Amino acid sequence: MKQKNEARWNRYEVVGWGQPLRQNAYAPDAYWYGNQPQLIGSVTGKTAERLIDKVKVAMAAYPYGNRGDYQVWPGPNSNTFVASILRSVPALELALPPTAIGKDFITEGGFMTRAGDGIKLSANGLLGVSIGGPEGFEVNILGLVAGFDWAKPAIKLPGFGRIEF
Repeated sequence: MKQKNEARWNRYEVVGWGQPLRQNAYAPDAYWYGNQPQLIGSVTGKTAERLIDKVKVAMAAYPYGNRGDYQVWPGPNSNTFVASILRSVPALELALPPTAIGKDFITEGGFMTRAGDGIKLSANGLLGVSIGGPEGFEVNILGLVAGFDWAKPAIKLPGFGRIEF
C-alpha cells in the first residue's frame, strides 16, 4: 500500500522464518516462491486514504506475528495474515481466491467471525463454511474450497480456483 504523498509502495507480509511480520523485505511486486503476484483488487483515491489507517491497525492487531506462530497448513500462514486484514476492514470489499490455503483460519478468536454482511464458521481452517460478503458461498474441507460467488459470478472448485461465467 502507499499513502498519498509517499514516493514508494510498502509491502507487508508474514513469513515462516525469522521475524514473521515484515515490511519491505522484498520489492512490492516480487515473486513469492516462484509465483507471480496476483492482484485480487485495488482501492484508490479518497477511499484508500480513509482505509489505510484501518489496515495498519488490523496489521498491528494480527495475533500470529511472532516467532513460532507460522504454520504452513492449515494456518496461520501468509494467506491467514491477508485474510485477517480483509475481514477486519470489510470496506475493502476484497476476498482471497479459493486456492489461498490458510485464508479460512480464523484469527479473531473462536469459530465464527463477521466481515461486512458475511459470516464465516471455521474449525481452525480445517472445516468450515462462509456465506455473504465478498466471498459469496464457500465450503472448506481440509483447506480445499468449493462454492460460488454471486457478486462476481463464478464457481469455485478445489485446485482450479474461480471459473468465471
